[in-house]
Amino acid sequence: MASRRFCLGGFADRIERHGICMKIKRVMVAAPKSGSGKTTVVCALLQMLKKEGLQVVSCKCGPDYIDPMFHEKAIQVPSKNLDTFFTGEEGTRELFASHVEHKDVAVLEGVMGLYDGLGGIREEGSSYHLAEVTGTPIVLVIDAKGMGNSLLPLVAGFLAYDKSRLIKGVVLNRVSKGYYETIKPLLEQEFHIKVAGFLPERAEYQIGSRHLGLVLPDELEDIQKKLRAASEEVSKTVSLGAIMEIAGSAGELEASKTDSFGAAAERAVIAVARDEAFCFYYADNIRLLEAYGAKISYFSPLRDEKLPEGCHALLIGGGYPELYAKELSGNSGIRAAVRQAAASGMPIVAECGGFMYLHSALTDKEGARYEMAGVLPGTCFYTGKLVRFGYIQLQEKKGNFLPEGEFIKGHEFHYYDSTGNGADVTAIKPATSREYPCVVEHGDCWMGFPHLYYPSNPAFAQAFVAKAEKYKEKMGRAGGAAPVGFMPGRSERNQEGHSHRFFENRACKYFPCHQGLERFNCLFCYCPLYPREACLGTPAFKEKDGKQLKICTGCTFPHQPENYDAVIKALQGKPANG
Repeated sequence: MASRRFCLGGFADRIERHGICMKIKRVMVAAPKSGSGKTTVVCALLQMLKKEGLQVVSCKCGPDYIDPMFHEKAIQVPSKNLDTFFTGEEGTRELFASHVEHKDVAVLEGVMGLYDGLGGIREEGSSYHLAEVTGTPIVLVIDAKGMGNSLLPLVAGFLAYDKSRLIKGVVLNRVSKGYYETIKPLLEQEFHIKVAGFLPERAEYQIGSRHLGLVLPDELEDIQKKLRAASEEVSKTVSLGAIMEIAGSAGELEASKTDSFGAAAERAVIAVARDEAFCFYYADNIRLLEAYGAKISYFSPLRDEKLPEGCHALLIGGGYPELYAKELSGNSGIRAAVRQAAASGMPIVAECGGFMYLHSALTDKEGARYEMAGVLPGTCFYTGKLVRFGYIQLQEKKGNFLPEGEFIKGHEFHYYDSTGNGADVTAIKPATSREYPCVVEHGDCWMGFPHLYYPSNPAFAQAFVAKAEKYKEKMGRAGGAAPVGFMPGRSERNQEGHSHRFFENRACKYFPCHQGLERFNCLFCYCPLYPREACLGTPAFKEKDGKQLKICTGCTFPHQPENYDAVIKALQGKPANG
């Protein structure tokens, strides 16, 4: 294939694209509907291929984070999302090619029913469209429990719809050995496709339901053991040789390939929240930020007390903050650090769970209220129903992260809502054109429920890195100290009631001179109550030269923002509660 080269210049990295042509064994495991057993077959197949010593990768059709996370954590196979709605045909081929290059075999897992695409009725976004775009043969997993000869017209219907002749085999789920041996020759004679095996109905074959795919560290070893055992059993009834023969029938893959090179030695650092509470990240989003020159530094809002050293932007993805609300609330150090970063003007992108974390509080499904980072006013709360679901296109009302009038694609899936969802961006449902407002944008911050897919419009990632670079330069001019500022989204007059009531001097080399405070008021750098015999704080006393010397180094009373009124009233000679 002829090489085509060009550069996207003007950035820390240059990006070069050229044509490639490769031969890679690949197969898609799809099904007529959800719940047919394709995840079980995919997990067993990946284990079997690993055991054979093959270099295997997996891909999940659609926007769901869960299966790629599960493949990587539990099976330790590199995995990623592919979605023709997000990136179109050429972009999807390019992303697929970059993922499978230098590997032996790729296993693609379908989503819902084989032909179910955008809005449930369009081809775009469907498993079949992805198979077409990547030239991948399909093995159909059919839940045949309770079926007899009716299985034949079901298969006939799917084959009739297969205009590109991609369906090459089937696996029958939840059937007996006797039925399988009877129906297998009928299917192969009638349709000239491979019947690659069957799965009897056994509980150990089932991948237990997970809370949106949550795998805790202490559960991982047990899950891996169960997967290995299930794989051993599946290998007795499903022919790996037959599936590999189908995978080997795939033709050559032609695609573009994008390379980045020439990264600057001193790059802007984007701090990315990553732990059990925040784990929803598309691999291609992170790679695109790196391609545009960012250095990624991970941190844990559950465990770390401060942000990574020298970071210049903050990315908080989706996940499960509602499951870890108590632990997140209890980590006051990192909450204060996030709040101070926002106050300094640091660029922030927060999606879904990250957006929830930036609120003042989160109320869980039991009604318990937990303090969050406090960057945004308002509360997130459980609704008991699915608030938003499905694909969206997002357009800013005023260009900021995107060029004026352009869109970025994403999706929503959340049972929680907010008292302040924002209205700086318009979300558009692609199948119905229905619109609604969302997202809080202030300066260099994008905060909202939608999950974004950066490769659908790389300008977003480029703008985010550019904002981080600009912040880095500003920090350099300030000698490395975070500039003093107030929270985005609030006027100075609304910060702590009045602008004259609160001030954090982060440019001070001693800041914070007292540890352990979530917010530090520097207005009273030297306590005005020190000379008074009866002050409001908790000083210590030390005897010196026959006198009691007041020691205030451990007292934080005047530096706590909520004590401002009490200090002022004491100076005016009024009772603190007067």
